[in-house]
Amino acid sequence: MVLDKNQYQKTVEKIKPKPPAVKNGILAFLMGGFVCFLGEILFHVLTGFGIPEKESYTYVSIIFVLIAAILTGVGIYDDLVRIFGAGLIVPITGFANSMVSPALEHKQEGLVLGVGAKLFTVAGPVIIYGLISSLIVAILLRGLGKL
Repeated sequence: MVLDKNQYQKTVEKIKPKPPAVKNGILAFLMGGFVCFLGEILFHVLTGFGIPEKESYTYVSIIFVLIAAILTGVGIYDDLVRIFGAGLIVPITGFANSMVSPALEHKQEGLVLGVGAKLFTVAGPVIIYGLISSLIVAILLRGLGKL
């Protein structure tokens, strides 16, 4: 039996398992909420120690990046992402993972050409476009007299 390209695609679509979108959405929602809940707890603990609110927000972000980097380094973060999906990728923890994973993957190539060169492989374009967008918005706001 010879199938043309269209028949083959239809056959593949029929037998391909459908992703459990509702279950994945609920798990991502719950994990994203749990991450935010942890952030609020950390924020209140830090402000309870007398750290000003503005600095506490920064420390919470730093702590989340550190936790995600450590979990990526020991190989747990990717397993959690397979279960909770966007609930872990979207927050700042996904940014940490996008920096640590390529660095770990290429560590055999050395500190400079491996870790250093590959550290920003995924996150680099995000940082560059974020900086350029910020610059454009700042120039526009300055031109409008709002800054």
